[in-house]
Amino acid sequence: MMPIFPTPLSVARAKRRVSRALLAIITAVCASALPVASTAQTAAQTTAQTADTNAGATRAQPPTNAPVVQQPSSTASTPRPPSDLYGPLYRDVELAQVFADSKTFADMLPNEPPGQIVAAYNDFQKQNANVTDPAARKAALTAFVNRYFSPPAHAQDNYVSDPDQDVVAHIDTLWNVLLRKPDATVHANSSLLPLPRPYVVPGGRFDEIYYWDTWFIMLGLETSGRPELARDALANFATLIDRYGHIPNGNRTYYLSRSQPPFFAQMVNLVAQHDGDAVYLQYLPQLEKEYAYWMEGSDGLKPGDAARHVVRLADGTLMNRYWDERGTPRDESYREDVLTSQAMPQREPADLWRNLRAGAETGWDYSSRWFADNRTLATIDVTSLVPVDLNSLMAGLERTLAKAYGLKGDARAAAQMNARAQRRVAAIDRVLWDPQLHAFGDYDFETHALTHRLTAATMYPLFLGVATRTEAKEVAASARKGLLRPGGLATTQTSTGQQWDEPNGWAPLQYIAIVGLRRYGEPVLARTIATRWIDTNLTYYQRTHKLVEKYDVSAAAAKASSAGGGEYPLQDGFGWTNGVLRALLAMYPQTAPAVHAKH
Repeated sequence: MMPIFPTPLSVARAKRRVSRALLAIITAVCASALPVASTAQTAAQTTAQTADTNAGATRAQPPTNAPVVQQPSSTASTPRPPSDLYGPLYRDVELAQVFADSKTFADMLPNEPPGQIVAAYNDFQKQNANVTDPAARKAALTAFVNRYFSPPAHAQDNYVSDPDQDVVAHIDTLWNVLLRKPDATVHANSSLLPLPRPYVVPGGRFDEIYYWDTWFIMLGLETSGRPELARDALANFATLIDRYGHIPNGNRTYYLSRSQPPFFAQMVNLVAQHDGDAVYLQYLPQLEKEYAYWMEGSDGLKPGDAARHVVRLADGTLMNRYWDERGTPRDESYREDVLTSQAMPQREPADLWRNLRAGAETGWDYSSRWFADNRTLATIDVTSLVPVDLNSLMAGLERTLAKAYGLKGDARAAAQMNARAQRRVAAIDRVLWDPQLHAFGDYDFETHALTHRLTAATMYPLFLGVATRTEAKEVAASARKGLLRPGGLATTQTSTGQQWDEPNGWAPLQYIAIVGLRRYGEPVLARTIATRWIDTNLTYYQRTHKLVEKYDVSAAAAKASSAGGGEYPLQDGFGWTNGVLRALLAMYPQTAPAVHAKH
């Protein structure tokens, strides 16, 4: 069984890691046809579920030397995800591919209490024990699902783009299309976590809120003159923190075991820009709980150990990593995760699945940035890395807490949090600066080495103001040489077929880079990235009357095309693309007339 909390890294490696030498030579890919799940894999899944239960019962406590930080708590019992509620039924439906998209079944509504459905499925299995034809078994299983489950009542989306609208009017119209009403009532045993305020979803298959997506959506809402929806978003996230002790990946039960890049402090800062400093005091309790969640397990953590989201390096430096409580296939990508495990039978499934889940917490799902061999998903190794984006955001959270404490008049707490922020900034400079790349990168705390991969995440220290002037100049030069493309900023320099790799560009990373470069006196590169990205978006919009999730930035904007890769088809809508484009057009108003004239 995979060790959970906290375990010396040398022991952890011996028990749960496939050696990096082995990972580097294994290039097997997932089979296109569905193999039959093996008894060993089923047993491994059961073992992992048991480990999850034990993990939840042995959580470490927050630091005792930080009295200003509260222990994360939940005011409601944690709802169970569908894979737990329905057990073998859920596994069989997903592995039989009753639905093309694994997320479809995860979001369906039960017509009967889960216990009754499970009992009915036990009878179904007995009645169909002698059915050996795969097509016949799938047909019978589909009929069972259709009898006991119903699709969620999605908002009617009959919106058709107006070809006469310019892109600004299009975005402003789309906010109402993507807007969902408060969840006054939620179907019993639905996977949806109810929210008390209206909320804006990304669009397409993503009909719920997502943590880090929402900050970029809020940028657009503010620019479009919809600050009330930005306030609603902040209030909804505060509700989730109060209810569950953290902000989950999204408002679904199957997202509760992890979070996403911690942008809550940035949301507070954004709303405070027009609502004033009272916002910091209003949301101070939730800022404290957010920080406690990410730092949980740090108290008494020995050098060289890791627990949950925290890592203490050999020299005593405390930093953060991405993590997930569970070591099982993701509900929303169940079949895909089982196939990925089958592609590397040498690796313990629970370890692989936890890393796939942690990869989803990064927001970069998936990227060669996380792969031990730099190309194969089955070698994903997120939990051994100290990521530059996460630790930069944590420095921002610590600074925001310090400001809130200062406004409260708690000078001692403000000084403590400022000291924490200063220590983290120093650690980012010392541990995550890569002199080989002349840029910031990620650090593998198990091998005690930088990963030496230039990615768009190198811009986060600039965005959060934790880089030095010299470092910022070197980052700008490295990005100009290694990541700048005709259509904007590339995500990585590696092409793997994964969506967070070359040749794809993503709206949030463009915005992070542009704002960070402007902050450090690099306006020319910032404007170049902005102009190319805007042109890519508008060229595609002119041709299709859509804004999409991601774009291929490898070609000139005149050939702008949507991007591929990932576990699902390209989605349009699209929340953070709309938000970033709306904000950039306001940031570079002199660009807009030329762009509109061109298109």
